[in-house]
Order: sequence, then structure tokens, then C-alpha cells
Amino acid sequence: EESGEKTCAVCGDRASGYHFHVMTCEGCKGFFRRTVLKGIQFTCPFTQSCPVTKAKRRQCQACRYKKCLAVGMRKDS
Repeated sequence: EESGEKTCAVCGDRASGYHFHVMTCEGCKGFFRRTVLKGIQFTCPFTQSCPVTKAKRRQCQACRYKKCLAVGMRKDS
């Protein structure tokens, strides 16, 4: 993007840089790091396809984490 505005690959918020190999915002970076460090297993209470947006990213942690992995975030960093 020529404007220099980067967006988070997970939720679309303004990204702060590359975290775990993916351009993400501070919120998703912290969420992914905490999830990996604590080894948390989330279960989606809905249909496994919840929208992950800036406004709705806190509604379903299972789908947010699944999207983190889907966009390429890696636990090895």
C-alpha cells in the first residue's frame, strides 16, 4: 500500500508491524502470544465462522485464533 497505512491481516485494524511473520495490530499480536504461551484451547460456540473484525474480534476467541493461524501467524517466533 502506497499510503503507508498497514492493516492487520487478522482483524483489519491499523497494524503496528510484523509479528509472528504476519502484519498485525498490537491487539492481535498480544492475543496470539498469550494464547500460545498459555496453551489455551478455544472452542467456538457457534458455527466456526465468526466474523473477525476490529469491532467483533473479542466475540469469539476460537475463530480469532483460527484466523491468526490461517493468515500465517507462526508459533515458533
